[in-house]
Amino acid sequence: MTEETVPRQRTPSSDVFASRMSRVARWCAGVSQSRAFEVAIVIAIGANALVLGIETYPDLGTADVLLGSLEWCFRLIFFAEIAIRILAFGRRPQDFFKQGWNVFDFIVIAAVFIPGLHGDPAALRVIRIARVVRLVRFSPGLRTIVAALLRSLPGVGGFLALALVTFYVYGMAGWLIFGKTYPAEYGTIGRAVLTLFVLLSLETLPELIEQGMAMSPWTLVYYVSYVLITVNLLVNILIAVIVNSMEEARRLEMTEGLAADFDEDGDGVPDEIDRIVISRRLDDLRTLLVELERDLRIDRDEGRPRAAPDR
Repeated sequence: MTEETVPRQRTPSSDVFASRMSRVARWCAGVSQSRAFEVAIVIAIGANALVLGIETYPDLGTADVLLGSLEWCFRLIFFAEIAIRILAFGRRPQDFFKQGWNVFDFIVIAAVFIPGLHGDPAALRVIRIARVVRLVRFSPGLRTIVAALLRSLPGVGGFLALALVTFYVYGMAGWLIFGKTYPAEYGTIGRAVLTLFVLLSLETLPELIEQGMAMSPWTLVYYVSYVLITVNLLVNILIAVIVNSMEEARRLEMTEGLAADFDEDGDGVPDEIDRIVISRRLDDLRTLLVELERDLRIDRDEGRPRAAPDR
């Protein structure tokens, strides 16, 4: 004979605890979403950056004690910020770590409390400098730029491969043409590639052309073709890749609040794939509207249907 399982009943103390936690979560959510909270954290990050800059000056004297006290104040402020933002998620604090910027903030703030880092001033200073990067999270424009740079990495990888091939070919050609006459610039493949890399700014172009013309007028073909292919073509390709990624990041930023969970994960959280789906559907709707306007012959300027031509 098996014993029947008796459902666990909630005690009054657990109900009181849950109620208090719910009130704390609502309060933390209200604070973390307020504009005053964001402004205060931005000011704290800016003050922290100012203190880091002051510490670079030697012989501060008694100011070292004050700067050390301010550093501990910043640690407590940022620790309280992270705690409030985590408590705002209530019974699901793990949802805080679903966003990349939240993970970055947590690592940067928590790392300064690791005991082993206090014996390494250089590593601790790098972590403190990383706090300044957190300003990106509070600026939608900066977030869009960073997201665009991250999304452009695959395209930039292809661009770098093409650029390396171009640099190598022109570097070898430069070594064959100018290696013996100008060994400081083209004596080795490394020096030749470095010279060509600096030439991307076009600042050294008149000097190099003058050196080449002293050897032969045909060297002008080498420099003109290099400028046309690298400075104009390759750089424009890189700009196009970044601009395209920035446009995609901007569209994702715009649809972030509108995205629903359209994929099959069923987590109810609007992820990047969901926002891409929303963005593409919006583009399809715009295309459909343009086609309908063309079919109905709607005049955008007058706002009324055009009259059909008499036959």
